[in-house]
Amino acid sequence: MVLVCASSLSSTLSLTKFVPFTSQIPTTPFGSSFLFNNRYNNVPVVVPLLFVCHAKKKIGFFDQILDYIEGGPKLRKWYGAPDLIEKDGTSTSNADADDYPEDEVRDAVLVTDGDSEMGQMVILSLIVNKSRVKALVKDKRVALESFGSYVESMVGDTSDNRFVRKALRGVRTIICPNEGFISSVGSLQGVKHVILLSQLSVYSGKLGIQSMMKSNAKKLAEQDESVVKTSGIPYTIIRTGELQDTPGGQQGFTFDKGCAGSGSISKEDAAFICVKALEFVPQTGFTFEVANGENKISEWKECLVTLMEKSS
Repeated sequence: MVLVCASSLSSTLSLTKFVPFTSQIPTTPFGSSFLFNNRYNNVPVVVPLLFVCHAKKKIGFFDQILDYIEGGPKLRKWYGAPDLIEKDGTSTSNADADDYPEDEVRDAVLVTDGDSEMGQMVILSLIVNKSRVKALVKDKRVALESFGSYVESMVGDTSDNRFVRKALRGVRTIICPNEGFISSVGSLQGVKHVILLSQLSVYSGKLGIQSMMKSNAKKLAEQDESVVKTSGIPYTIIRTGELQDTPGGQQGFTFDKGCAGSGSISKEDAAFICVKALEFVPQTGFTFEVANGENKISEWKECLVTLMEKSS
């Protein structure tokens, strides 16, 4: 029986090496130079080598035997085995979202739109920060191959309240790197902090054809800001300048009024600030503008407190 299982495993599963990120790899959404060179404190960060096994088309014979031995899919997690993943990237776990205890430990950060470029940068910055990360993605297998066990990826319809409740299990903070999520979901019960990366100032400054092209994005950004401000959840809205594909950690910052509409900022720096916003949870909420400038920030919590006081 053991030999049969081993044979089936080798023929059914494929082994994919996940190579550590380095600054020598060409820049991609997964290989941000700042995130792994860590220019902010000059400490090199190396993501350990991961090996990911995944079924090509269907649940393999080995996993079926494992389920049988362990007493079924519901006991997989008890024995330390991950939930099986169907072809579409969804889990076969039958756990009910409503069964999760209300007094659960909430220490995770949920990144919405996790397979977008900004979402990936925020996720990688959170990994460097050693945060527990959950992410909403469109393709769970791609996320698994990209981030391995560092991220709990979830696929589903955000208009489905049942899925949203499941996604929010254990979540303390939500980071929204793009517009459209907050205004499309219902209750965010249990969440203690929402961090919203907003391009509203940039969209508002567009004229002519560019204004028409960004009209929908502007509408979503306005709705997101409005919803989060009236949600009753402590929030931090980061209105950035126009996002640029330039290396992060090379410039300082400016928080002057109007800088978001007239200035620009590295995408890496914007992702970095989203993660630094975790250090300070306001009692109610506040909004600040930021673009690349001359000011070097060493104490971000103190900086955020000062910005909140200025905004009140």
